[in-house]
Amino acid sequence: MKFLFIVQGEGRGHLTQAIALEKMLRRNGHEVVEMLVGKNSYRRLPRFFRESVQCPVRHFMSPNFTPPAKGGRISLVDSLLFNLRHLRSYARSMRFIHSRICESGADRVVNFYEVLCGLTYGFYRPSVPQICIGHQYLFLHPDFQAPAGHRFEMALLRGFTRLTSVGARERFALSFHAMTNDTRQRLTVVPPLLREEVLRQRSGAGDYVLGYLLNPGFAESVEAWHEVRPDTPLHFFWDKKDEPAVKVVDDTLTYYGLNDATFVREMAGCKAYACTAGFESVCEAMYLGKPVMMVPAHIEQCCNAFDAQRNGAGIMADDFDVSRLLKFCTTYQPKPTFAAWVMSAESRIMSLIEADFYHVDVAALDERLLWEGSF
Repeated sequence: MKFLFIVQGEGRGHLTQAIALEKMLRRNGHEVVEMLVGKNSYRRLPRFFRESVQCPVRHFMSPNFTPPAKGGRISLVDSLLFNLRHLRSYARSMRFIHSRICESGADRVVNFYEVLCGLTYGFYRPSVPQICIGHQYLFLHPDFQAPAGHRFEMALLRGFTRLTSVGARERFALSFHAMTNDTRQRLTVVPPLLREEVLRQRSGAGDYVLGYLLNPGFAESVEAWHEVRPDTPLHFFWDKKDEPAVKVVDDTLTYYGLNDATFVREMAGCKAYACTAGFESVCEAMYLGKPVMMVPAHIEQCCNAFDAQRNGAGIMADDFDVSRLLKFCTTYQPKPTFAAWVMSAESRIMSLIEADFYHVDVAALDERLLWEGSF
C-alpha cells in the first residue's frame, strides 16, 4: 500500500508519531510517498524530523495556537483572532492538500490531527480513504473522563476534534491504556506510537530534572524556582527563535533547542521529567519509568495531564515548582503493564490498517486484539 501523511506540526508529538508510523509501515512492506506538514510563522519544523523521515516533505500554512505575549499559557481568543486573519491562506492550503491527495497515487491518507485535512475531505470529498490518528480522538470516547469545570472548553475541543476527522474511515485514538472501541464513531483505541529510539533506551537514574516547554514563556516560572533551588540541575528543552542550540544559564540550568536524539538520551538518564503535558513525551517518560510533573498550557493538555495522573504517570501543577516533583519522586512507582501495552502497538495498528485495506472482518479482529492484550 502507498500512504500519504498529513501532519499537524504543533509541538513534537504528531511529528514523532509520523516518524514512528512511517518506519512501522516500511518494515511491513508498505510505502509512505509524501508527508505534508502544517505550520505557521511562529513554529519551525524541527531538524530532527527532516532528518528522520525517508520520504519528501512539503509544508502548508495551517491554523494553530499563537504563543502568548507573556507567560506560558495560551489565549484561545488571541489564537482565534490570528487564525481568522489568515483564512485565505488556509483556503489555499486546502486546495494544495486536495491536489496532493489526487496526484500522489496514495491508497490511504493518514491524518495526524490536521484540521485542514478534515476540512478538505468535507469540501472536496477526495476518493482516497482517510485514517485519522491521535490521542485527541480519545476525547470523543464515551468513557473518557475529562477534568471537571471545563464544559465549554471541552465542547469546543471535541467539536474541533470532529472537524479534523471529517470523512474519516477510521479514527485511531492513542491511549495510556486499553479501552473498548466505539464502532458508532468508527473509533478504535490503540497504544501510543513511540519511536525505536525510545524503545531501545536503557533507563538510568541521573541527578538532573529534564523539562520540555511548549511555550518559551514558561521559562519565567522555571527560572523563579531555580533562583530558590540552584542546587538541583535542570535541563530544559524549548523551541525559541534566535537562541543557540545550547544555552548555558549557569552551572545547573541549561536550555536546549529541539534535538530529538539529545532529548531521548536526556530522558533515559534523568531523575524526573517536568513538561507542559504533551501526550507523546509523557508516554516516553512512562515507558522509561520516570515520574512526571505536568503544567498544562491549554485545555487539550489539561485533558492529557488529568488522564496521565489517573494512570499513575505523575502530578498536575499550575507552575514549574519542581519541589513538588522531587517530593513525588519519593513515592512514585512505575506502572509495569504500560511497556507491554506500548510494545503491542505495531501488531495492533498494522492489523487494523491491513484489515481495512483487504476487507477483513474488522469486528472479529477487534475482538481478537482485545482478547490478546487486556491491560
